[in-house]
Amino acid sequence: PQAHAQDPTRVGVAVVDTFVWQGLASVAIPGFTINRLCAASLALLGTLTRWPLPLRRWATTALGLAAIPLIITPIDRTVDFLMDSSLRKFYGTPGEPPTD
Repeated sequence: PQAHAQDPTRVGVAVVDTFVWQGLASVAIPGFTINRLCAASLALLGTLTRWPLPLRRWATTALGLAAIPLIITPIDRTVDFLMDSSLRKFYGTPGEPPTD
């Protein structure tokens, strides 16, 4: 056997783990969070201000963009916790020695 040969099963598990993690932490959860934050802020600005709609929309967009750096770490940690508590129990954390 070659010294650098990879077990195809371990490679497949790593690919699936990465795909699920990226799908949740980079697409689904941030997209949903920012969408709901923007919807709530647009509604709140409509109630609390007399700003014209284009200004409220720009303010909402700015708020959504400003929120991105604040939500990254909590979402990443939450996805790690969720995956460690669910999927990764079936196949182990990547880099962890396999249990026999």
